[in-house]
Parts: sequence; C-alpha cells; structure tokens
Amino acid sequence: MISHITIDRRDATYDHHAEQAVLPVTVHHRDGRTERTRLVMAPGQVELYHLQLGRMISERTAARKLDREAVGQ
Repeated sequence: MISHITIDRRDATYDHHAEQAVLPVTVHHRDGRTERTRLVMAPGQVELYHLQLGRMISERTAARKLDREAVGQ
C-alpha cells in the first residue's frame, strides 16, 4: 500500500510532441519501500496546478507574515 508520493529534486520536462509534462517523483510504501517513477500531466493539468501552487505560496507568505507580526518582528 502507498503511504505518500514526493516530488524528486530534479527538473520537470515538457514533451511538446506528446503534449505532456513529466515530473520525477518517488512513491513511498507503508512497508518502507520506495520506487522512483514519473507523474505525467496534460497541459490543462499543468495550468491547474500552476494556479493552485501559486495560491498555496501566497497563503504561506501571508501566514508567515502573521507569525512574524505575532512575535513582534
């Protein structure tokens, strides 16, 4: 059974012939095993995650600002 998946610290690529983005990932199993594979995304999926990741980055920035203000920095 899979526990979680992490993004590898390697560059994502875009194959314009196949019209898909490829992101290297590691699958972590509950028994401790891991395996490297690829997350393949269509252009629409890349655009959706671009928007969602941008929103999460903005939320993180705002939360960190509130934390700094709370401790008086």
